[in-house]
Amino acid sequence: MTHFPFRAPVPKRASRLAAALSAAALAASLGACSGASDGAPPPAPSAAAKPADAPAAPPAATTDAAPAATDRPALKIATVDGKTFDLAARRGHWVVVNFWATWCGPCLKEMPDLDAFDAARDDVEVVGLAYEEIEPQAMREFLVKHPVHYPIAIVDTYDPPADFPTPRGLPMTYLIAPDGRVAREFLGPVTPDALTAAIADPAADAGAADTGAGDKAGAKTGE
Repeated sequence: MTHFPFRAPVPKRASRLAAALSAAALAASLGACSGASDGAPPPAPSAAAKPADAPAAPPAATTDAAPAATDRPALKIATVDGKTFDLAARRGHWVVVNFWATWCGPCLKEMPDLDAFDAARDDVEVVGLAYEEIEPQAMREFLVKHPVHYPIAIVDTYDPPADFPTPRGLPMTYLIAPDGRVAREFLGPVTPDALTAAIADPAADAGAADTGAGDKAGAKTGE
């Protein structure tokens, strides 16, 4: 234990207590998105977030506070498959805008659920916005190991989408209504049940939903 000059040594028992409290505080500050949440190393060194990136979100937390994004946000961004995702072109559909990162364990756990939800409903589209510094080729290689069928884009953390605020934590998800308005904001992992409830009644409280994707069959028709 480091001691400042001219101070009496701290008793061993007090030292251990201070170390335990310090470790607990550190664990609380890291929250849900620890890179080692699944006991596996981060997928790639280039995926590490810089200090200014979004903090970790509490696990399984959702919020019904008024969305902080612009009322009808615009989003036009290049995806890693060489296409362009334009939110305005999705009018008439519900759109799930999911901010995530490759180093975020809860983000990776919810990706299969979001993929299944996207495939099961013709009225829903999902887009994943990777909020981190990572090269497109590294992201494409990552997606080979963690495949999803919805589009993925990399957000420039120095110039993020203007109509969406810096994520308060990851994952952070916005549900956009067919008229382009922000219907609901979710901080932390979101489940298909929570999304289904929000779509059925956007004004109702989302509440906590059971984890796990539904067993609905079917796939979305080609765009």
